[in-house]
Amino acid sequence: MPLPLGHAAIGLAVQDVCFRDNSVSNRWTWVLFIAILANLPDMDVLMGLLFQGNGNAYHRGPTHGLVFTLLMGFLASNAWRLSIHIPRMNFLACAVIIISHVMADFFLTSSAVSFFWPLEVHWTAGYKGWRDVISLVFLSGFRDVGIIITCCIIMILKRVVIQTRYHAFRDSRSGQV
Repeated sequence: MPLPLGHAAIGLAVQDVCFRDNSVSNRWTWVLFIAILANLPDMDVLMGLLFQGNGNAYHRGPTHGLVFTLLMGFLASNAWRLSIHIPRMNFLACAVIIISHVMADFFLTSSAVSFFWPLEVHWTAGYKGWRDVISLVFLSGFRDVGIIITCCIIMILKRVVIQTRYHAFRDSRSGQV
């Protein structure tokens, strides 16, 4: 089960591989924004804790669906209008980073996701109180090591491929073999 660090790593890898790197003045706000987008579907855990005292009360419901992804992608792509500190990202990039969370949950866990909410709803069973959620987020992050390493390898391979293509293109233009 990907935890926040794993979802953030997946979001960063998706952004890095699928979208052009925008020039930003503050790289850390860019990384933070992507990490927030990648973890946005799990806001249902916080809502469950606040309203029911159970992080699983609303988990994997509407926030893990296509409607939520499209709505939040639209809002996130326009969030830069609220503050100069919020990075400017297009709708597609925001939506793909958000849906990367749902796809990771779908492929890396055994629990269903409500991808086509409101036509289907799959809630996570069980009880996760404040202590359980805090323990998972802060003390069980080591579980995401495999996901983080895989995402780093993917980003490194992307750079190697780009460098190889660049050098091949440069050599072909200069007549070298």
